[in-house]
Amino acid sequence: MINAGDTAWILISTALVMLMTPGLALFYGGMVRRKNVLSTKMMSFALLGVVGILWVVYGYSLSFGPDAGGVIGSLNWIGLRTVGEAPSATYATTVPHLAFMAFQCMFAIITVGLWTGSVVERMRFSSFLVLATLWFTIVYCPVAHWVWGSGGWLAKLGALDFAGGIVVHVNAGLSALALALVLGPRKGYRDGEPMEPHNIPMVILGAGLLWFGWFGFNAGSALTSGGLASSAFVATNIAGAAGAVTWMIIGWIHRRPSALGAATGAVAGLAAVTPAAGYINPIYGLPIGAVASVIGYYCILLRTKRMKLDESLDVWAVHGMGGIWGTLAVGIFASLSVNPAGADGLVAGSGALILKQLAGIASVGLYAFAITYILAKVVDVTIGLRVKEHEETVGLDISQHGERAYGGISL
Repeated sequence: MINAGDTAWILISTALVMLMTPGLALFYGGMVRRKNVLSTKMMSFALLGVVGILWVVYGYSLSFGPDAGGVIGSLNWIGLRTVGEAPSATYATTVPHLAFMAFQCMFAIITVGLWTGSVVERMRFSSFLVLATLWFTIVYCPVAHWVWGSGGWLAKLGALDFAGGIVVHVNAGLSALALALVLGPRKGYRDGEPMEPHNIPMVILGAGLLWFGWFGFNAGSALTSGGLASSAFVATNIAGAAGAVTWMIIGWIHRRPSALGAATGAVAGLAAVTPAAGYINPIYGLPIGAVASVIGYYCILLRTKRMKLDESLDVWAVHGMGGIWGTLAVGIFASLSVNPAGADGLVAGSGALILKQLAGIASVGLYAFAITYILAKVVDVTIGLRVKEHEETVGLDISQHGERAYGGISL
């Protein structure tokens, strides 16, 4: 039976999660050089259209449709066939099936958008669209079914992911690492050419919109407007705050607290609490967010100082590693007293959940990395991934879109 309050909350949450994609565009757009800001934002904005269409045509059916062997949904719901105003018998049974479908659509869009941070300033836009379509179909949809789909093998195993630690952050973060390895560094990266963010106020605005939208991302995943949504909401805010403050403290220890660091820390904390938000006492958002910042900060140092890898906007360090930590944290802090649909973690007296979380991390991480690497190689040898050298020099705003973000000379 449809519940008006639950329906209102899921529709509001859907809108909040949709806003995260423009927020991501601002967050990433501010971190690139002036000559590439439009091309970076265009990647996120284009996905609202491309994935928005693919989701209703076949993506929702592959992700959440009737199970086929625990690995993929069938095509029974292709083109939203039988997905209507009545509630689903399986998912979110107090809201219209269409509302749940739309909510999950926004997750698919931003997950594809997350890994764009690893390829900015050097990928052809046409190749990006092809790769995004392939990745959505072959990586995102199966993983979403494994974890969230009725009959998915990781769901049956008992791995828990409240709002996307595995499906979103581990998935996109490990894919970002694979893409950076295939693409190689930006021109001038290893020669010490400055790659500083061109507009940090834009980054702060983007981070703020992401934080705002994350309330829909996590609290909306309760799929009801009751106490569980409130608990996830509070845990989300605590983790974001802890992540921001911890990154500021680390920055102060090493040099000085930066605005870019505070924004990055907030996103790291929010990413890490995503799989746990609806399974933990909200106060545990504090250690989850704080540890996520420590992990993210030092993974960035590892990437830049030791690995010498140009994974441009640190999707792997912030989302990938943050998602891994947050997924493990479910196994530590989860409690049946918070969510009877979950499980008890280590603090509540059971260590079995940690092993299930590790299985989820390992299987999705390896699958995402390997398949993304293969897809990128296939696109590269067929139509080419990178822009030409002179196009990269002039900037992708001009070479790919024929526009400038700002008037005057493109620097």
